[in-house]
Amino acid sequence: MQEVTIGIAGAAGDGLDKSGDSLAKTCGRLGLHVYAYNSYQSIIRGGHIWLMVRIGEDKVYSHGDGLSALVALNQDSIERHASKVEEGGVIIFNSDKIKCDPALVRKGVQILPLPVAEITAEVVKEHGALQAIMQNTIAIGAILYLAQLGMDEAASVMADTFGHKGQKVIDLNVSLLKVGYEHAKKNAKTFTNEWKFSKKRRPFVTGNEATAIGAAVGGCKFYSAYPMTPASTILHWMANHTQQTDIVVKQGEDELAVMNMTVGAGIAGVRAMCATSGGGFALMTEALGMAGIMEVPIVCVEVQRGGPSTGLPTKTEQADLFQVFGASQGEFPRIIVAPRDTGDCYVTTSQIFNLTDRFQLPAIIMSDLLLGEHPETVDAEVFNPDVKVDRGEMVHEWPEKDGKYRRFRFTESGISPRALPGTANTLYVSATDDHDEESILISDMFTSAPVRRMINQKRFRKMELLKKELPAPKLEGPADADVTLVTWGSTSGVVKEAAEKLTADGIKTNFLVIKWIVPFHDKEVAELLNKAKKKISVEVNFTSQMAKYIRMETGVVMDAHITKYNGEPYQPKQVVARVKEILAGKTHDLELTEIEAREMAYHHLRTHYSEKLRPVKLVKESANGHGEPVWNIEFAERASGNKGATMKIGAVTGTTYSFVKDE
Repeated sequence: MQEVTIGIAGAAGDGLDKSGDSLAKTCGRLGLHVYAYNSYQSIIRGGHIWLMVRIGEDKVYSHGDGLSALVALNQDSIERHASKVEEGGVIIFNSDKIKCDPALVRKGVQILPLPVAEITAEVVKEHGALQAIMQNTIAIGAILYLAQLGMDEAASVMADTFGHKGQKVIDLNVSLLKVGYEHAKKNAKTFTNEWKFSKKRRPFVTGNEATAIGAAVGGCKFYSAYPMTPASTILHWMANHTQQTDIVVKQGEDELAVMNMTVGAGIAGVRAMCATSGGGFALMTEALGMAGIMEVPIVCVEVQRGGPSTGLPTKTEQADLFQVFGASQGEFPRIIVAPRDTGDCYVTTSQIFNLTDRFQLPAIIMSDLLLGEHPETVDAEVFNPDVKVDRGEMVHEWPEKDGKYRRFRFTESGISPRALPGTANTLYVSATDDHDEESILISDMFTSAPVRRMINQKRFRKMELLKKELPAPKLEGPADADVTLVTWGSTSGVVKEAAEKLTADGIKTNFLVIKWIVPFHDKEVAELLNKAKKKISVEVNFTSQMAKYIRMETGVVMDAHITKYNGEPYQPKQVVARVKEILAGKTHDLELTEIEAREMAYHHLRTHYSEKLRPVKLVKESANGHGEPVWNIEFAERASGNKGATMKIGAVTGTTYSFVKDE
């Protein structure tokens, strides 16, 4: 299979998302598969933004490892990413404003400067002066030639993207694409073979969009949220489509109000959903317990980001698992599920409402920034609109001869008769105190230990019944594997690719994805993992939370753990390298790598010197009086190239020992 990865780098406000979107949609219309990842900052303008668009003839499951081409929109991006482009690739930039030092470029990489003012002279004559952001379109035009993607589909994407602005704007953008395309054709060589275009069109969507669409198809009629990255785009989709879907959308003043409104909507009988991230979910937890004790069916989407507290609002992490386990005080039945990819976000959400209705309990869908915000192409067949609505045991009438309506009747299944408000003879109290069958409170003068025992047992009887309906996880890959990787959520795609790479390297590897977290298939998971030769967990958190949970439920202990907690998702090669280290008995080196030391040097420049310097030389030396190995970093002035400063960073602690600016 042919695949390439194209990186686009610049600052917030440079229009990276539009450029990446145009490129991805072009590939999608050609029938290629796309997976995009945007590493961005919590800032409107400035900073550094890094977008990767991976394109393949077959399905790709992560943003990949290598870099085939770089589109650099400012000088900083050249210096950060030029060295990442692999042999045979190309670096593209506006040479009117940016320089590319050949010393930064690997052997066999093409450098394609775009003299924007010169090559757009005719376009300017026709359309007038160009905005700076339009350099992106020229660069994408160059990519279209170099990656052998052609112009036709890209032109149609431009027509759709700018159709609301009129034909003149469409013509301008298509003209700029052609300028870049023709310049690349004259001055560089293609870096791909010819593609096999199936021309099968696939939706290009994010996990959050798929979740919202799944909710609409699953019968959701009330949605509430307070804007919180990275869950906000669910709210955006819902608000933009409220008329088409007949979903009532309410933005609460805070997450407490959001969850309370959602529970209220559930009591009223509509399928209700809310969404937030970890900080907002912390505020929702008491009201989530209210849904638990009242046995109200609701859905809450928890899109994880780096924490604790405000943490990293625009970075990914899988560290909220135990927060979700412990949401609200006490014990009550709940569903916790973690979709593994964008298509699964749709499938899971479209089906979850049936489970919450039938078993009368709250459900929590765990996502994260990577899964929620990265867009990818998904086969249209995944978005099956024919979802049967099953509301479970609903009471449509309660004859007086049956006596008082018992909303919480003690049943063998644990599921009690539920009536919607307004149903004759079904008046009851829905309170946050515990209660008996008839909803009479047992928290004050009518307190009763046996009633409490019976209703608690009733509620939890649902879970065994529910577990039988949910599919147990299965091993994927060779049955006789030497290594079994265990993961969950958004890390599933990269683990799949890592397992395939390890198997190709002669290390047979399979993997286990835990999707249905509560209720947990303890017997099935224990049986699978007890047979594994080498069990290694792979998670985007510091403490291997899923591995701890598996040990709690089954007693099975992992042989090793692979963790990442810097705010960025895994690449397949990182997992492969760590597995090979573990098998070789090597201890993982946690000292700063040269790449990381360079990044920390850039951080110091951004926060203190407005990036007027750049790191040009890094040398690691022994402790030399500092008590730890030290990275010696030499800086040069960006404008002149003259030596500008030196810096020392501890390789173990990461502390800055010195920064001396040359006078």
